[in-house]
Amino acid sequence: MAGRTAIGLDIGTSSVRAAQVSLSKGGPVLERFGQVALPAGVVRDGEVVDPDAVGDAIKTLWAQAKFSQKDVVLGVSNQKVVVRLVDLPWLPADELRASLKFQVADLVPMPVDEAVLDFVPLEEITTDNSRMVRGLLVAAAQDAVLDSIRAAQRAGLRVTTVDLTPFAVLRVAGAGDALGLNGPEAVVDIGAKVTNIVVHEAGVPKFVRILLLGGDDVTSAVVERLGIPTAEAERLKRDRLSLADPASADARRIIDAALAEFVDEVRGSVDYFVAMSGGRPLSRVVLSGGGSLADGLAQRLATAVRTPVEYGRPFSHVSLGKTGLTPEQLQFVEPLSAVPVGLAMGAV
Repeated sequence: MAGRTAIGLDIGTSSVRAAQVSLSKGGPVLERFGQVALPAGVVRDGEVVDPDAVGDAIKTLWAQAKFSQKDVVLGVSNQKVVVRLVDLPWLPADELRASLKFQVADLVPMPVDEAVLDFVPLEEITTDNSRMVRGLLVAAAQDAVLDSIRAAQRAGLRVTTVDLTPFAVLRVAGAGDALGLNGPEAVVDIGAKVTNIVVHEAGVPKFVRILLLGGDDVTSAVVERLGIPTAEAERLKRDRLSLADPASADARRIIDAALAEFVDEVRGSVDYFVAMSGGRPLSRVVLSGGGSLADGLAQRLATAVRTPVEYGRPFSHVSLGKTGLTPEQLQFVEPLSAVPVGLAMGAV
């Protein structure tokens, strides 16, 4: 494993990001990181709709960040990905994987012949004297996965692995106690249009939900209501606004209303998990992603879910190599890095 290197590629709604991580004797090292903005509309709700345009952006990203190889781990998270907790008859791992599409045909909202399937076993259980395995069933529409792969290929890359984005985020943003003694922890990664929620105990995922909403929904509300440019709306969303200024007060009311809708959706997912797990409360919520930087979001979410909310520190899980980025740039990109860094770490 010494010297092994992997690159995680995150195709978001508004930008493409990638991180190169190597494994040394001292642990994982972040070697390179870069991001390039995407033209509007080429990715919708996490799904690539224009592979050529996305591929061109990825090609620019590789030229700018100077990554050392073209093999990548690709993250997937969109409206055509379903993650469900299911119980299946116990089989050896190879046999279970081979028979998966026959066992889950009635459990996924898509033809299994048109889906990419995976199963993450969590525990063995016994029901009615039958040996079963409980785990997370992952089903992704094949066409959506292939469009993302085509975009990478358009840039001259080779996709070696496709990984679920929530699992990637968990690797670097989830930092609950190693034994899970303090209870389950939720990691919420907020992108421009897609939010990934994964609840885990001691690093083992227990619940995953993908929401088709994110930071752009708040920005768009400000743009539409105030008639201002998107860049100005983004600034207002992240700044601590003075309510003494009438213009700032108007923006604050719009932002608060949009954040309230977002928090309600996240709270609904948290409440569902708590009910499903027999009422076990969360120990804390960890935020990551560019959308998590909206002013007041963490406090509002903490109040709604009655749980401490903290910001994840993806770079605390890696040493920093010669990234080519200044300390100020590293501080700026850290909240955006959870997905590509987590994808790369899953490979190394």
